Amino acid sequence: MKFGLAIFPTADTLPPADLGREAEARGFESILFPEHTHIPAARTTPWPGGADLPHEYPRNLDPFVAMAAAATATKSLKVGTGICLVIQRDPIVMAKEVASVDFISGGRVLFGVGGGWNVEEMANHGTEFKSRWKVMRERIEAMKEIWTREEATYHGEHVNFDAIWCWPKPAAKPHPPVLVGGHGPRTLQRVVRYGDEWMPLLRGDASYAGDIKKLNDMAGEAGRDPIPATLFFAPPDPAGLERYREEGFHRMISYLPALGANKLLPKMDVLAELVRNFN
Repeated sequence: MKFGLAIFPTADTLPPADLGREAEARGFESILFPEHTHIPAARTTPWPGGADLPHEYPRNLDPFVAMAAAATATKSLKVGTGICLVIQRDPIVMAKEVASVDFISGGRVLFGVGGGWNVEEMANHGTEFKSRWKVMRERIEAMKEIWTREEATYHGEHVNFDAIWCWPKPAAKPHPPVLVGGHGPRTLQRVVRYGDEWMPLLRGDASYAGDIKKLNDMAGEAGRDPIPATLFFAPPDPAGLERYREEGFHRMISYLPALGANKLLPKMDVLAELVRNFN
């Protein structure tokens, strides 16, 4: 079982390099950075969390800048996005960003992706809410072409380019793993089509054993090996961790609030002790 952390990096918490060092020193496998490019002031889309939007959402650093800082400050810690809003980013630029961080880190990137929830935010980037899943698929497919071919071409409805040269190529081969977030009615189909792992968000005490079995049945039908699953929002107790390990998850990600060092580091210590005792 692998254990990682996720946190919005902001001016209110530790710098990303320090976050990476502290996570690695405590034995965590990875650290993931979520993102919002901005939050529209006139937003009407409700936050799925159900309450007021957290303070850190419009204040987070760019995740790729944070990943690079954490990667260069550590030796073995995996760095990633949890999640990257690919529907709001240019795929050619994004392919270079991911590949650059993976190159300088020696292949330590986990590329978590998702479709997003904020209608107004994605509209400001020119993406319609109803087309976000097709946009995400095409952009990920296009990035894989760029990562794995010396001369890449992609022609789709939302992404379209003739042959291009783009380096660096990722250190991870064939490319960094793509962790597809979500738990909607067609999420598993998306994972099988263009993902390398599934990363659902834990809500309450939901069970995912049936979904993981279905995912791997679908993978087998598609001629693929079993697909790993990472649980985002790991339960904070040994019984919960054991339950979800038995359900088939190979990695658990614990979410940390965007706090200053005096409050954040004790929380990291508690989680590290939980992981040590669990293992």
